[in-house]
Amino acid sequence: MTDFPRSLIEFQQRFGDEAACAQYLAAVRWPGGFVCPGCSAGKAWQLETKAWTYECASCGRQTSVTAGTIMHHSKLPLTAWFWAAYLMATHSNGISALQLQRQLGFGSYKTAWLLCAKLRCSMLAPGRSPLAGLVELDETEIACRSKNDPVTGGGGRSHQGKMLVVGAVEVEDGGLGPGRIRLSQVADYSAASLHAFLAANLASGATAKTDGWSAYPGAAGITHDPHVVGKMAAHIVLPWVHRIFSNLKVWALGVYHGLRRKHLQSYLDEFVFRFNRRRTRHAAFRSLLGIAAAQPPRPYKMLISPEAAI
Repeated sequence: MTDFPRSLIEFQQRFGDEAACAQYLAAVRWPGGFVCPGCSAGKAWQLETKAWTYECASCGRQTSVTAGTIMHHSKLPLTAWFWAAYLMATHSNGISALQLQRQLGFGSYKTAWLLCAKLRCSMLAPGRSPLAGLVELDETEIACRSKNDPVTGGGGRSHQGKMLVVGAVEVEDGGLGPGRIRLSQVADYSAASLHAFLAANLASGATAKTDGWSAYPGAAGITHDPHVVGKMAAHIVLPWVHRIFSNLKVWALGVYHGLRRKHLQSYLDEFVFRFNRRRTRHAAFRSLLGIAAAQPPRPYKMLISPEAAI
């Protein structure tokens, strides 16, 4: 399935009703035909009494196209899910829950926020390939937004009121451009925190170009290439990762008016998803729905308390 809508008119023509959305979702979830999640059998009948539900010919289990996915037990129509996925994936700067509520006419902000939060969980592709080759790495701080107050933070190098983030950027074309990126929230800039990030996001044999921070050396399978900044501006030595940090902060303030600590990683995942698909923005819609179809259900309590998922 290589085609995808490139405009709002094409999208409306292709996904104008529930049937079209359900057929597309079934094809994304079972590209080789239906597979029973209970017994793995491949033969089933589509029920006439339940919308978009299949009954396994072997074990009799009934499975809807949304069962066991991020859309599990949702009361929203599939057209709302598809519109939200399309807007979130293709909008150049992203879209906030308040904007989505207005665009799709939802009755409450909570509905729009929950939909955005579930789709944001689907922006982290399982089994994604790690960064390879020459990779720029550095750390940054983002001012923390409290519940009822604007963005705050201590001055200078103080960590008070700030969230710590480490970033990595593949360097392409001999340094002429950035490739894929990774961003992660960390508790501190210790060797334990940074080595865990390197192990999760860099391929064995990659070269980590850093500013010489003492916590980076010693990571298994990674070649460390330190460039001590000294009095030189850090963005001169590590231009691409600092450009990413700058874009991230402008995006966070412009679209979401600041980020909160509890949900920071999900917003970092959205920024990474969007940046890594910047050249194929409309194909990102297909990727988002494909990941969503493979994601387990995320209840509201799990989304408002991410630590509950650990």
